[in-house]
Amino acid sequence: MRIGIDIGGTKTEAVALGADGAVVAQARLDTARGPAGVIGTALEALRRLGGAATDLRGAESIGVGIPGLVDSEHGVVEYAFNLGLERLDLATALRERTGVPVRVENDVKAAALGATHLLDIEGSMAFLNLGTGLAAGLVTDGRILRGAQGIAGEIGHVSVDPAGIACPCGQRGCLETVASGSGLARQWPSRDPLPAAELFRAAADGDPLAAEVRDRLVHGTAQAVRLLVLTVDPGTVVVGGGLRHLGASLFDRVRDEFAALGARSAFFASLGLAERLRVLPDGLAAAAVGTALIGQAPTPAPTP
Repeated sequence: MRIGIDIGGTKTEAVALGADGAVVAQARLDTARGPAGVIGTALEALRRLGGAATDLRGAESIGVGIPGLVDSEHGVVEYAFNLGLERLDLATALRERTGVPVRVENDVKAAALGATHLLDIEGSMAFLNLGTGLAAGLVTDGRILRGAQGIAGEIGHVSVDPAGIACPCGQRGCLETVASGSGLARQWPSRDPLPAAELFRAAADGDPLAAEVRDRLVHGTAQAVRLLVLTVDPGTVVVGGGLRHLGASLFDRVRDEFAALGARSAFFASLGLAERLRVLPDGLAAAAVGTALIGQAPTPAPTP
C-alpha cells in the first residue's frame, strides 16, 4: 500500500493506494500553518486514513506534496509562504514518527504527475494550479521536470506589473497576486464560503470593482497559459486548483481572450492555445495520487 498526502494552503487531501493502484481510502481536512501545524496535519491525515478501515501498518511508502521550494532528494521544504514555512525537514519528521519511508515533492509537480496518470496523457503536459497560490508542474513522458534548483514551473512569481500589489516573495505585481485565491482575497474581501463565485456574480450584476478584479483574474489566467506554452510548449495544459470550479464563467472568458489575441496575431493563432487547455474534472485527487506515486521511491537520509 502506498500513501499520498497533498498539503495545500487551506486543505489537505490524503489517499491510500492498493496494490493495483486503486484508491482504497481517502481523507480531507483543514491545513494548519507553521512547522508544527504542517507535521500535525500530515499525521492527522494518516490517522484518518487508518480510521477508514485501512491497515496502514503495511504501508510501503508515504509521499507528501507541499507548496514551496522542495529538495526532493532530502525531503526539505523552504519558502512555503502560504503555510508559514521558511525551512522544514518534513521527510525526517514524518519518517521518525511513522517508521515508513517518506518522499516529499512540490505539490503542483505531484499534481502534474497525478493528472498525467489519471487522464492518460502522453507526451508533454503542464498542470496549472489555480488555488491559494499559482504555480505549474511540468511532465514529459511521465517524468517530472524539476530544473536545476527544483523551481521549474514557479510562474506565479513572474512579475507582470512592477508597480502592482506586493507579493510575499518580496517582489511586486507577481502573477499570483492577480490569478490565485489569495490574490482574490486581497482584492475582494468576502465572508462568502465561495468568494470567487460571489465575485463573478457581483461582476455580472454590474459591480465595477468586482468586474475589474474578475477581469484581472481572467487576464492573469490567460497569461499563465500563454507563458507555459511559450516556454515549454506542452501539448496539454490541465488547470486544477479550487478556482477551476468557476467553470465556464472563467474559462469561456479565457478562451475569448485567446481568440482576440489570435485575431491580432497569426503567430498566436497558430499556437492553438484554447485547444491545449483542459480543466481537471471534479472527483480526481490528482495531487494526492501523484504524491502516492512519487512515494514509491523513498527519500535518502540527509547528508551529515
